[in-house]
Amino acid sequence: MRIKIFSFLFLSIALIVNAQVKVDAELRPRFEFRHGFQSLFPDNADPSAFISQRTRLNAGYKNDYLNFYLSVQDIRVWGDVPQLNRADRNGFGVHQAWGELLFSPEFSVKLGRQVLNYDDQRIFGGVAWAQQARSHDAAVLKYKKDDFGFHLGAAFNQDGEANLNNLLTTANTYKSIQYGWFHQDWEGVSASFLFLNNGLQFIDAFDADNHETRFSQTIGTHLKGSEEKLGWFANLYYQFGKDIGDNDLSAYLLALEGSYKIEPKWSLIFGGELISGNDNGAPSNGENKAFTPFYGTNHKFNGLMDYFYVGNHAGNVGLLDVYVGSVIGLGEKTSLSGRIHNFSAAADLATADSKQLGVEADFVLNYNFKKDVNIKAGYSHLFASEGMEFLKNNFDDNTNYWGWVMITIKPTLFQTNLDL
Repeated sequence: MRIKIFSFLFLSIALIVNAQVKVDAELRPRFEFRHGFQSLFPDNADPSAFISQRTRLNAGYKNDYLNFYLSVQDIRVWGDVPQLNRADRNGFGVHQAWGELLFSPEFSVKLGRQVLNYDDQRIFGGVAWAQQARSHDAAVLKYKKDDFGFHLGAAFNQDGEANLNNLLTTANTYKSIQYGWFHQDWEGVSASFLFLNNGLQFIDAFDADNHETRFSQTIGTHLKGSEEKLGWFANLYYQFGKDIGDNDLSAYLLALEGSYKIEPKWSLIFGGELISGNDNGAPSNGENKAFTPFYGTNHKFNGLMDYFYVGNHAGNVGLLDVYVGSVIGLGEKTSLSGRIHNFSAAADLATADSKQLGVEADFVLNYNFKKDVNIKAGYSHLFASEGMEFLKNNFDDNTNYWGWVMITIKPTLFQTNLDL
């Protein structure tokens, strides 16, 4: 009933003001069986199995001077709320709520809670795999004309309204950021340039006079091209400035990937990524050489089992990831993709004789049941080496694997297509 009322109100507004309105929804339950996901499986433990679910209601509004978007979501694990519940757990919230003012065909400003997605999502990404996903409270000035465009963005975070002090104690977020993204398209080739000034709140537990925001800078480029059957992309990023521990930061990320289409429904993928790190897994002598892909969709990179840079591996020995893969079309609605990653440390491990960490195999089956219903299933297996045992501090020598099945239902509840 609430959805019907919500939809009716948006449709009424669209008819009155001659605007475009779209209301859609998403239901995404996912079953997972974890036996060594993110870290090596220990002895004397049972694997985990659960079903998580994301439910979203999205509404978009557009006229000749304004874009407006609202997305609310509920995140839960089946069973975390009793059947006879009086109230849900705190899994309901606003994922996006933004307005974009259109000053001209080229210039606009987007304000509010929004997803920041750029290029291949290595530095800024929406993290759509995570049920909660990622969004930012930000202001973004946008320009686009012909084949060139840029975004200038900024954000400033606080715990709440206050009359004194400017402290942020919320974990896993930044105090402030400023960034610029510039993009140019040519025939068959595109290039992006990104600069990020990232400020993290440091709080001195013993001396309040030492509270400060410490800034690091990330600068780099994303290049992409294609010609007939061959496609490729490259990433080159460098970080400098200060980390949260006041160490001097000097780190880099280099990546190159190529793809070749053998047949219309069969492609091969080959590539590698080098992410710098610290010898023995920690900064030393006031220097930090470990690169951090701050707000990217890190699940997309370095293996689907999330052993690296998904809530872990920050400030560590870095990573060299060399991989091969393939995507095979099995019909009009079905495809099978797979990748094999070889992982090794980019810097010296403290105690292991070799930098080799292991090999991971990932397989994903995709089936488009209908235009608004998608089914995916995956299986991943990690063959850990001695270096991974030292890195994760687990020497129990167990099998590590992960399987999952996910159904995504995304119906359009209604939509108007009025001429503006």
